Amino acid sequence: MHDTDLYARILGIGAPWQVEQVELRLEAGDVLVRVGRDGTVLQCPTCGAPVSGYDRRERRWRHLDTCQYRTVVIAEIPRVQCPRHGVQQIPVPWAEPGARFTALFEALVIDWLQVASLAAVARQLRLSWDEVDGIQARAVQRGLARRRPLSLTHVGVDETSFRKRHEYVTVVSNLQTSRVVHVEDQHEAASLAGFYAGLTRAQRAALKVICMDMWRPYIAATRRWVPDAERKIAFDKFHVAQRLGDAVDRVRRREHHQRRAAADHRLTGTRYWWLTNPASMDAQRWRAFAPLRQSTLKTARAWALKQLAMSLWRFRTRAWAAKAWKRWLAWALRCRLEPMRKVARSIRKHLEGILNAIVAGVTNARAEALNTQIQRLKRMACGFRSRQRFRHAIYFHLGGLDMYPGTLQATHSKA
Repeated sequence: MHDTDLYARILGIGAPWQVEQVELRLEAGDVLVRVGRDGTVLQCPTCGAPVSGYDRRERRWRHLDTCQYRTVVIAEIPRVQCPRHGVQQIPVPWAEPGARFTALFEALVIDWLQVASLAAVARQLRLSWDEVDGIQARAVQRGLARRRPLSLTHVGVDETSFRKRHEYVTVVSNLQTSRVVHVEDQHEAASLAGFYAGLTRAQRAALKVICMDMWRPYIAATRRWVPDAERKIAFDKFHVAQRLGDAVDRVRRREHHQRRAAADHRLTGTRYWWLTNPASMDAQRWRAFAPLRQSTLKTARAWALKQLAMSLWRFRTRAWAAKAWKRWLAWALRCRLEPMRKVARSIRKHLEGILNAIVAGVTNARAEALNTQIQRLKRMACGFRSRQRFRHAIYFHLGGLDMYPGTLQATHSKA
């Protein structure tokens, strides 16, 4: 087999294209593959009508390496002039329009990016950082363009940090598939409104559960855009637990300060005992914790309030759950522990959303798991220089998109 036939098969091309020459440049470490086109009648890429040629332009594409040599495909690509659609370039079967890499090479980069950082892929494939970033961005754009209309019933809304200094992005995920469906800058009402605005009225009406924390901008956006939002907003159990835990810790800090002044050091070094889920404690630590939690300390009383609140998520019927929560609220509001009373007032205000979460049996656990993966992506990349690149990375790794070049869809599918 001649080298031209070999590379024609490697590139997967046939008439009217053919490999005309293969040149090995040892000193440069390159293999140049020159491709030409026969005299077949030219057609408009848009309408398919026979048209006349306009001019030719030489273009180059990086291809998969041949052994240790970098392979470059070179071809003079005709441009045609269509009476209806103007001057256009003829597409080539080995690369997508406007790309500087063959489809097979972009597929390789996409595969590598699934398991390695952008900088590592650039180093190993002898590419610039911007070239790899461009391939990732095009992959995400293809994936979003191919994505079928969203069919969502249970979604989770969470914010994740982009940088320090309280810079966030809003992440909306499908709780049933654990896939990210939308990423927006900031964590404001407009951030979530951008997601709802991209849905049709029927898609918004199809939403059954929107799980979130008790963040007023998210609540306001949902009430504005989603029909019957009050019955669909579900407040996440873990965010409620976090608020209660913070309140217990504030009670502990205040009491510890007072008792330490009186030479009572019982609360010294006990912070994590009060904050740890009892189910996560081993038997030895639980026994050591018993004298404190069974004491008359204010912190013990606050901790008991928190644990009782967490037990109320076991209810499944709305009426019984509502009755239990109202009894808890009555106790919490009379407890004379201001941090606990403050959280109780917030829970009373958002009780309907808590009851929705209990009846639906949903939490933002999957959204929190995605948040953990997002933060791992950020650490692996040593941070992102722009929000757009941060969004691209989230969609690329967690969006479940079909991102391979179109000519490879038959052999590479992420659907």
